[in-house]
Amino acid sequence: MHTDSAIEVKNVSKSYRGLSALKKVSFKVRRGSIFGLLGPNGAGKTTLVKIMTTLTRPDSGTILIDGVDVVQSPSTVRAKIGLAGQYAAVDENLTGFENITLVGRLYHLSKSHSQERAAFLLEQFGLSAAANKRVKEYSGGMRRRLDLAAVLVASPKIILLDEPTTGLDPRSRIDLWEIIDELANSGSTVLLTTQYLEEADRLASDLVVIDSGKIIANGTPSEIKALVGSTILDVVLTDAKELYRASSCLAEIARSEIRVEVEDVRLRVSVDDRRGVLVDAVRLLDSQGIDVAEISVVRPSLDDAFLTLTRHGLIDADDQ
Repeated sequence: MHTDSAIEVKNVSKSYRGLSALKKVSFKVRRGSIFGLLGPNGAGKTTLVKIMTTLTRPDSGTILIDGVDVVQSPSTVRAKIGLAGQYAAVDENLTGFENITLVGRLYHLSKSHSQERAAFLLEQFGLSAAANKRVKEYSGGMRRRLDLAAVLVASPKIILLDEPTTGLDPRSRIDLWEIIDELANSGSTVLLTTQYLEEADRLASDLVVIDSGKIIANGTPSEIKALVGSTILDVVLTDAKELYRASSCLAEIARSEIRVEVEDVRLRVSVDDRRGVLVDAVRLLDSQGIDVAEISVVRPSLDDAFLTLTRHGLIDADDQ
């Protein structure tokens, strides 16, 4: 059965030892798109990926991959997907070429075809020069690229990436983003789980925000950011002791709850998008004798949206 959705998740719930990991989660992923599943550690993202990839079963609900039920036909589903987990699943004692060839053989490709795919993918991922080096000599970014190359050996059209850039340096992360973009541009459907706001904003055309096993928002990155309002007043004070007095002062023009970032001596306030709001803020703070180091009006970020929806940021949520 061919539909516009490559993945359909319908009312999926899952508990471990009486604790709910997922609570009636539902969404659809359009074919040929990059879909972002955004949330902090422990939100339920990896549990959902495990169900999608037939590694565990839901307590209730249904997931269809290319129209196939993951519980009823797990073997068929596994033949349709490629999965890259949070850590590179490569053998560091083999060379890059040997790793990719081995994966091809595990997919029952002939030896010659496996070697052809290995050579092609190593070239595509910029690893040809290191093809005959043992993976133990690879950098973290090279290992992640090799891991993603291995996912593509059998040319799956649906690719699931579970926090693929965790632990990478900024340059390696950007390189991997470009590869993921190319996969979608070539017609693949990519579901990406991440806790990096910039990554979700940069890559995903559609997003689901999940927290404590529940979907709290879905839409395009712009639609989710618009939940905060159209303007954020960003204020940096000279004295951290004035943070809470300043927040009370700015409540007069605030549109929603004020975010106080004590570690940065910063206030971020959602305000109405109108002329003069910056001047009003300066006057209010000056009237109370509160010194300001910097003040500006900026567009809301996904972190602002996440805070508004959950009352905590992603970093705070990770520490819980």
